[in-house]
This record gives sequence, C-alpha cells and structure tokens, in this order.
Amino acid sequence: MSEDIEIIDAHHHFWDLNKNYYPFLSDKIDPDFFLGNYKSIRKNYLPVDYIKDIKSHNVIGTVHCEAEWDRQDQVGETKWLESLLKKNKFPNAIVGHAWFHKNNAEAVIAEQASFDIVKGIRSKPSVKFSRNSLQYIKDGSMQDEKWRSGLKLLEKYNLNYDLRVLCWHLKEAVEIVRLIPNTKVVINHAGFPWDRSKEGMEFWRKGIKLISLEPNTYIKLSEFGVNGQDWNYAENANIIYELIDLFIPKRCMFASNFPVSKLKVTFNDLFNNYKKIVEKFSIDEKKALFSKTAIKTYNIDNKLLNKQ
Repeated sequence: MSEDIEIIDAHHHFWDLNKNYYPFLSDKIDPDFFLGNYKSIRKNYLPVDYIKDIKSHNVIGTVHCEAEWDRQDQVGETKWLESLLKKNKFPNAIVGHAWFHKNNAEAVIAEQASFDIVKGIRSKPSVKFSRNSLQYIKDGSMQDEKWRSGLKLLEKYNLNYDLRVLCWHLKEAVEIVRLIPNTKVVINHAGFPWDRSKEGMEFWRKGIKLISLEPNTYIKLSEFGVNGQDWNYAENANIIYELIDLFIPKRCMFASNFPVSKLKVTFNDLFNNYKKIVEKFSIDEKKALFSKTAIKTYNIDNKLLNKQ
C-alpha cells in the first residue's frame, strides 16, 4: 500500500531563469538563506526535472506555491504556471502571491482568483529574523492594519491563506488566524522548527500547539532541513509525530518543497522517509496525509489529477 499510495505534493516550486525574474535566484546570493548556500538550485527547475525526481513515487498532483517571482508582476507567475499545466502534468493547484498592505491588494487578489487553478494566496508578512530581535518593520507585518485588511479579503474571493512565518511569530499568528475564521490557513513548513536545541524546540512547540487549537488551521509536513546538518530521520520523525498528534491527519499534508529541499535530501529519500515514519498508521490516515487532506484543503479538481 505505502509503495503505491497516491501522493499530492502539497508544496513545490517551478522556475525558468531564462524567461522569468526571481530576485533571490537571479541576483546576488542571500548569505542568510535558511538552508545555507543554495547555489546548486539557482538554475531552471521545470516539470521535466520534477518528473525525473518523482519517478519512483505515485505523484498524482501538486500544489505550486509562489516562488518569489518578480513582485512588480505578481499575476505573471500564475499565467506562466497555467501555461505549464496545459503542456505538462503539473501543477494542479496554485498558491499565488499578493501584497496585502499595498493599495492594489484587492485588484491583485481578484485577478489571482479569476484563475480556476488558483486556490490560495501566500503573502509573507514582515518578520523578525531572529527570536531575540526587539524590533522589525511594522509596515507589512501582522500588526499592520492595512495588511490585516488585505488578509480579510481572501474570504470574499474564496481563497486559502498560506502562512509562512518563523516559529517565534506563531503565537502572534494566532491573532490573525482568528481574524479570518472562515478562511483555511495553511501553515508552511511545519512552522520552521529550525533550532533543534532543547530550548529551541520548546519554543517552537509552544507556538505550534497554540495555533493548532484554531480549527481553521492546517499544516504542511515539509522542509525539515536544517542549516549545517544532514536531514535527520530520528529528529524529523519525532517532529512529524508531534504535528500529527496536534493537527490530526485530516489537517496535515506531506509536501516536498522541491527543488529547495534538494539541498538536503532527494525526493526519493524524502518520500521513502515519510512512508516509513507513518508505516504503522491506518490506511485512511495515510491517505489523508499523502493526498486527501491536500485535495480537500485546496479543492483540487479531480479531472486535473494524473491517476493511473
């Protein structure tokens, strides 16, 4: 069962550096990138590359999350991705981008929503880059009333919110989750348990437990890489078990974060690890974790899936 189980990869990226502009890939390397040196992924990653990576697994669909495409052309990425689907098997759902605190927020959100394949928006709020930072830019943060007003527009357009914040902002994020009780909020990358020290994990644990209590939250079991160390099976398995206990399988979904995660693990090893970690779970729980939760959360059109 686990070998052939249907998979929806709930978070990945495509990019074509020859045709499109992604500042973090095209400009100077960011020395503070969360996984360290990322030179090896500063090249095209397209459906043909993804299909090679997933060849040993039964991936029937994917959710593409915005990849920091040129912010001056926020809907351009969506148009490009839709053209990819017409020629390839993927992606089957899109999380687009819109700046919530900008004057054109509703216009961009409305245009994104006009594409049937767009199921959500990711708009990264301004954050502190370390747990001990005392200040950060309020403009565009979760405390910015204009940002909050833009966030609230998602319900009007029936779009999810993909929430990507560092773990020291999870407690704060509970506030904004409560502002949008009728909107599905999908927490990216397990809430980023980066600091694997005892103190660091306790800090992450408090935040993730608080946000898990909100009934409109879901979580992507993804990006367990840590700068400076190899992909740690034992540590990551324990984190995954904690998250499944908190959110239950019907609110959890496995994802790859490829090609970013290639910095730490191959797709084959990653999904073999996922399968091994949950091998003792029931068939229904496995189906939820690997596909059903993502299909339901992102309302993926069954006709777009690549079932054998």
